[in-house]
Parts: sequence; structure tokens; C-alpha cells
Amino acid sequence: MPPQIVRSDYMHWAKTLQSAPYNLGNSGLSACPLACLPVRLEDLELSGPSFYGWPPLQSALAAHLQVPQNCLVQSIGTSLANHLAMAALLEPGDDVLIEAPAYELLVTTAGYFRVNVRRFQRPAALNFQIDWESLEAGLTPRTKLVVLTNLHNPSSALLSPESIRRAAALAARVGATLLIDEVYFDAAFDCTPHTSFGLADNILVTSSLTKVYGLSGIRCGWILAQPELAERLWRLNDLFGVIPAHAAERLSVVVLQHFIRVADRARGILNPNREALNAFLASRTDLDSTPLTAGTVTFPRVRSGRVTELCEILRRKYDTTVVPGHFFERPDHIRIGIGRDPVETTEGLRRLGLALDEVR
Repeated sequence: MPPQIVRSDYMHWAKTLQSAPYNLGNSGLSACPLACLPVRLEDLELSGPSFYGWPPLQSALAAHLQVPQNCLVQSIGTSLANHLAMAALLEPGDDVLIEAPAYELLVTTAGYFRVNVRRFQRPAALNFQIDWESLEAGLTPRTKLVVLTNLHNPSSALLSPESIRRAAALAARVGATLLIDEVYFDAAFDCTPHTSFGLADNILVTSSLTKVYGLSGIRCGWILAQPELAERLWRLNDLFGVIPAHAAERLSVVVLQHFIRVADRARGILNPNREALNAFLASRTDLDSTPLTAGTVTFPRVRSGRVTELCEILRRKYDTTVVPGHFFERPDHIRIGIGRDPVETTEGLRRLGLALDEVR
């Protein structure tokens, strides 16, 4: 069998074309500076006894997430967590059922494992909630994994615990696992319920501290799984990440020890930006959208003009970027991120309005 060649067009765009003076394309918070944390040089070491989780970090994460330690598998970010989960659960020829619209990397990663990728809908007409008829119709006797995001990427729609249980029950009918990527989950803040892990025995959760807290650099991610599967994931990681950078593990413990400080910084950025975004959306008759109540991104439909032309003018003339909707299989949409400095975000929205006026 020839080698499988898979690449992510979205990640290539994000790494090479997303950056701009006014960046509304990034889905995460602006980088949290080291000065935000009371870190001393003596708190760090280059190497340490990190084999199947560094014990202080394993303990701190389990307490933070309120889960048993034997259900927690540390990972280098959420993307590797999703890759490990799929690698552990899938065989070539299996069916995987993934939401649409979806974060592109979930679809391309599943494709890497030579599975049959099927889709169920989370339509804008339902405020990006689950279309239950579509989900049921997509299940087959060969379905091994059902994949969704909560908060939804690209819309930030929040699924209720009742919806999660219903999706898990449907997956269980065919013996499938429900994989929930919760990397944006904390951006609901006070509205956020407890993690979906534990709502049903066939639920597996992935997440990290990267997106909502501006901590991508420490790569502190995890998988929550039942103990037997967690053990398989630890052993499988021997083929992938082996062990993480120990200095990053130690920094992750510092973050968890001072988590209120990090969370307050995130609120201080997202709350005013959400107000500015909702005021902007309310002023635009050329965008179909609903007010953003949680999350770091929104996904409006552009009612007039071509999105490709809009994005080109926005970048070239107004030094601003948004994510073209074709990366999420909706070419008439754009994804707008609100994780940057409030002054930068407000100005970026103003410039987006000018570009919209130009192409309308």
C-alpha cells in the first residue's frame, strides 16, 4: 500500500497568511506573557521524571478537571490528543461520522487513517446545534467514532449536557465512541457546565490550555477516557510524543496554581471584545448572524459579494484578516476571532466593515 499523503490546507494558510496588523483570523487568545505568572528560574528544570505523565502535573490537572487520575492522559496540545484518540480507536475501512461545518484538521486527521469519513449537519438554521435526523442517518454498523466540538468550531455554539447524552446514546447503538473536542469549552466562562466526560461511558474528551488562555506555547493538552482506554493511549503515545518538554510541564503546573489570574486575563479580553463584536454584527445588514454569547469566534454568512474578494481586499487594503469560510466547507461564511487586544479587535472590526461596504 503506498504511503498516505495528507496535508492541511487550513493550517498552511493559518501559518503563512493569517497574520496581519489586525488579526481577526486567530481563534485563540493573544499570547499570555510570561510576566503574567510568578515564575522563578528555580521553578524550572530542563529534564525530569516524566514518563507516563509528570506526577505533579498529572495531579494538578486531575484536580483542576475534577476527574480520576487514571482517566487522564497528558498530551502535547489538543491536535495531538485528537490524533492519538483516532489512532487508538480506528482501523482502515472503519466509518467515522464528523460534524459539518467542522474544524478542517479533524476531517484531514481522520482521512489519514484511511477510514470512510461521513458527515452529519450542524446547520446555521439551527444555530449550529445538532441536526438529529442527519446524525442518525449517518450512523452505520461500521461507525467506530462520532466527532463533534463543544464549543463548536467555527460558530462557538454550546451543546447542552442533554444533547451530549443523546449523541452518546445514538453512538452507543452501533458500538461507537463519541469524541468531543472541548478546546474552546472554557470560553463560556460562568455558563460553562462541567466537562462532558462522564456523561456516558462511551464519551472521550480532548482539550488543552492553549486556545482560551493564550498558552499555546506550553502545549498542555489532555485526553479524558475510561481507564482501560487511557492505558492504551499512554502506550500508543510512546510512538508519537514519547515525553513532553519538561520545562513546559513545570510551567503548566504554575499556570494551574495561579489559574484565577490566567482566567481573569482571558475574561478581560473576551468580554469587551464580545460586546464590540455584537454591536458590529447588529449594525450590519450584509451579515447573517446571531449575537455571540460565549466563545472566541463567530461564523456569519456574507449576504452580498464574494467572500474570496472580501478577504483579499480586507488583507491588501485594510491590513486585516478573517478566515474564509471555505476552510469550514461554507464558502459564503467568514470566521471572525475576538481573542486579540480589545483596541486591535475594535479597529479590525471597523476595517472589516469598510471592506464589506466596498464589496457589497
